[in-house]
Amino acid sequence: MNIIAWIILGLIAGAIAKAIYPGNQGGGIFATIGLGILGSLVGGWLGSTLLGISTSGAFSIPGILFAVIGALILIFIWGLVTRRAA
Repeated sequence: MNIIAWIILGLIAGAIAKAIYPGNQGGGIFATIGLGILGSLVGGWLGSTLLGISTSGAFSIPGILFAVIGALILIFIWGLVTRRAA
């Protein structure tokens, strides 16, 4: 059940991050879920390591907030990587 919660959070965080970030990022539903899941890992790590904020619980406000922040960071990095390759 916990895996399903993180997948749903990944979908939500990825969709919010794509809506916030300017420009066209491309990718489908699976890219959005993957981006959100990786973003939640990055955001959770940043929140706990750098700020000392507990992000436990998939659907807590800090959990969602840091997942979106992490997804935004990953969108930015992905844009830098693909821009250089093109």
